[in-house]
Amino acid sequence: MLEQNTIDIIKSTVPVLEQHGEAITKTFYELMFNNHPELLNIFNHANQKQGRQQKALASTVYAAAKYIDQLEAILPAVTQIAHKHRSLGIKPEHYPIVGEHLLLAIKEVLQDGATEEIIDAWAKAYGVIADAFIHVEKAMYEATENQPGGWKDFKNFKIEKIIQESDCIKSFYFKPADGSEVTNFLPGQYISLKLTNIPGQQFTHIRQYSLSTSPNNEFYRISVKREDEMKGKPAGIVSNYLHNEIQVGDFIEISAPAGDFVFEENNDKSILLLSGGVGITPMLSMLNHLADTNKRTVFVHAAINGNVHAFYDEVKEIDLKNESITSYICYEKPTSIDKEEKRFDKEGFITANWLKSIISDKDSIVYMCGPVVFMQAMFEALIEAGIKRENIRYEFFGPAMKLKEPEHS
Repeated sequence: MLEQNTIDIIKSTVPVLEQHGEAITKTFYELMFNNHPELLNIFNHANQKQGRQQKALASTVYAAAKYIDQLEAILPAVTQIAHKHRSLGIKPEHYPIVGEHLLLAIKEVLQDGATEEIIDAWAKAYGVIADAFIHVEKAMYEATENQPGGWKDFKNFKIEKIIQESDCIKSFYFKPADGSEVTNFLPGQYISLKLTNIPGQQFTHIRQYSLSTSPNNEFYRISVKREDEMKGKPAGIVSNYLHNEIQVGDFIEISAPAGDFVFEENNDKSILLLSGGVGITPMLSMLNHLADTNKRTVFVHAAINGNVHAFYDEVKEIDLKNESITSYICYEKPTSIDKEEKRFDKEGFITANWLKSIISDKDSIVYMCGPVVFMQAMFEALIEAGIKRENIRYEFFGPAMKLKEPEHS
């Protein structure tokens, strides 16, 4: 437990962290990777370059300072991050390295403002926060390893099948290389792929991908969008390697399923699954699972057009076979073939008025995933359409972020 004086000092730094948080976390990563380049084998380089990891850490540090006297308030955030850490292989020995460089970054950015008293208080606070993470992650590691078919860290899987789902999305089917049982998972969870032999790459690359089918005890399936170079954004190293190099019969190291963005079994409310682009993957896992129930479900997916729309046939088949499931498709720029074959229900963008017309139950639980801009727009549209904020669940691909509240709310 922290002394009250330490708590008071930490809370006094909240305004400073709000102003300088991202500068501190940017400096933190630069210092840590300079002194410990081996950690570049764990962290996602793309998220570093885009600044998303720095923003996510700044948000976490700010929340930790704000709620240092009631850390239970940030337990959901701790749990979400702990899932990521467990799936990446973060261990207790990594935390002292992080703590050391976080304090160095605070000193470097705040300079004279980082008094000895403040640094000492943050050292104590970090110890408490790190212990919380280590405790939660220890339980996750043990549960993962001890479940039927479970394993520790990463295990070799063989690629059994590769399917081209659209112009830019491929599905990869994995089975354990040793023939062991496939560990169960919850609809909405993800796995980590560890790639150590990408040509031209000095470091190991670990990427997390949502499982795109329901639990089946036979295989894991992920569906990966090829990230091409565009508007100054470099091509995705891992996605292009998977699309262009990986073949059936190859082996990849995989971590056990993780993640807390999962379908809530104990809720009897109707469901709205809302996705954009490759954000369909966790939604599809949930939809496949819901196909085995009688729960009233509306599935809405947005894509640019039919050329890049994955799983059109799979979703339609589920829709036709289940009276309780209704699916809708929105194409921003449908092709002439899309129009001829009437492959979509709405042209342009999803709007609040359109959502009102297809959602009969405003008390539905919403699960949402897609690009950041898409989810922000959908968050605002859902609220305008009458959906309760507390009923909206969402997940970002990459570091956690928070959607902004609509200005008119």
